Amino acid sequence: MNGLQAYQRVNTQTSITDADPHKLIQLLYNGALERINMAKARMQANDYAGKGKLITKAIEIIGGLRSFLDFEKGGDLAAQLEALYDYMERTLFEANAKNDVAKLDEVANLLRSIKDGWDGIREEAVGQSAQVG
Repeated sequence: MNGLQAYQRVNTQTSITDADPHKLIQLLYNGALERINMAKARMQANDYAGKGKLITKAIEIIGGLRSFLDFEKGGDLAAQLEALYDYMERTLFEANAKNDVAKLDEVANLLRSIKDGWDGIREEAVGQSAQVG
């Protein structure tokens, strides 16, 4: 492992350790988007094994996002997000099977839209957790 990889690993572990719940979900969105962008580059370079690993990782991250859904507090929104995450996972499987860059772009755009909304509630979410704690 070179120095940069070691730094990135420590940096990632530190940011996860220091993350509040809102920040952790932001990190998951960022991680999924990164994997999709990297998979797109691997797909265009005809590196199908690398593409497959990255898409699988993105699907796992979306599964992680799904596991954070709170159906008691989230109600209809949580149910809608679950359906959207399910759609994204299926679309990524299809993108992987058909080497379809457009499907990768579709999921990335959906993730970015949700992430933008999530980023927009940062102050409110952190304020609530500060009041609770």
